[in-house]
Amino acid sequence: MAALLGFTAVIAVPGTALASGPSFGTRVLRKGMSGPDVRTLQRDLTALGFKTPVVGQFGAQTQASVNRFESRFHLPVNGVVDQHTALMLQAAGSDVSAVPAISGGASLGTGTLTTKPTKATKTKAKKSKAKKTNTADVVAQNGGSQHLGQRTLRQGMQGHDVRVLQGYLTLLGIATTVDGAFGPTTKQNVIAFQQAHSLTPDGVVTYAVQLQLRQLVAQALAGGAVGKATIGPDGTATAPSGAPAAVQAMISSGNQIIDKPYIYAGGHSRWNDKGYDCSGSVSYVLHGAGMLSSSEDSTGLESYGSPGPGKWVTIYADASHTWIVIAGIAFDTANFGGPNIPSGTGPRWRTNPIGNLADGGDYVVRHPAGL
Repeated sequence: MAALLGFTAVIAVPGTALASGPSFGTRVLRKGMSGPDVRTLQRDLTALGFKTPVVGQFGAQTQASVNRFESRFHLPVNGVVDQHTALMLQAAGSDVSAVPAISGGASLGTGTLTTKPTKATKTKAKKSKAKKTNTADVVAQNGGSQHLGQRTLRQGMQGHDVRVLQGYLTLLGIATTVDGAFGPTTKQNVIAFQQAHSLTPDGVVTYAVQLQLRQLVAQALAGGAVGKATIGPDGTATAPSGAPAAVQAMISSGNQIIDKPYIYAGGHSRWNDKGYDCSGSVSYVLHGAGMLSSSEDSTGLESYGSPGPGKWVTIYADASHTWIVIAGIAFDTANFGGPNIPSGTGPRWRTNPIGNLADGGDYVVRHPAGL
């Protein structure tokens, strides 16, 4: 049963983060906690219209704002900010109207946030003699921080629309730091997206590029018909046709470590480790899809994402063990349904997705929101 044990350590954060406290998205936040990441949470909530004092202490008012955000975006209303909720907060920025509901099948809109015009606004509009602009005119703007699609984005720019871009790329399986700064890595990831979808690979986000990006994110979050992955003779798995990019990224990540042995605490001090334990394995594939910034132990995974099974991905976790089911097959360090290829211990693809339920564990069932 040693191979079934989780581990309580988490992956080390960069030295700068250690000096100033945990950065936003690297831990689950809830009432009673404090730190710089709580301040970031409060600033982001306020920017989205959920006015919250930026004090660095997660109190009742912050919890109420989190609840309103969760309700607005059809997330589980529990007042807890896990990694996925943090990503959506960062991706939303000021683009509230463009961010999709994670569950419930809402489509991705392309309109901007509308508010009731004030008397001053109406007066200003009457006095203005500026000519009416079309989409192309708006996209040609190079300054300011607009809704995604209202200006052409390129390296060197920054703002809320860049944050939305980075969040959407991550949701499509192209892991991108959501910091609002369009740097070389963001450009490289935009080019990867363009190449994958037969667009001009210039790293420039025009209106047409962001429109296709939005449509693909909507499709990925909707999930569509779920297919089943297959396990090849060499033990690697192949994603089914039509699987969301995030699912494909998870399976690709799992394939990279199927020849690794089981090592207690493996995958918790570094992503590329000599071996992995159960929670290190699950964390690795979630990280590969840009859905986890630091490794979680099996207990931590009990609160990851959303409750219940997912369409494409389901996580089973209790205090002693965890595994993940992706497109109908299990990625697990314990073999409750072969094949065991390659031979040996460690994370492998298994044909029996729920075999571990027979071991008596009291498993919590979770899934990444939208999958």
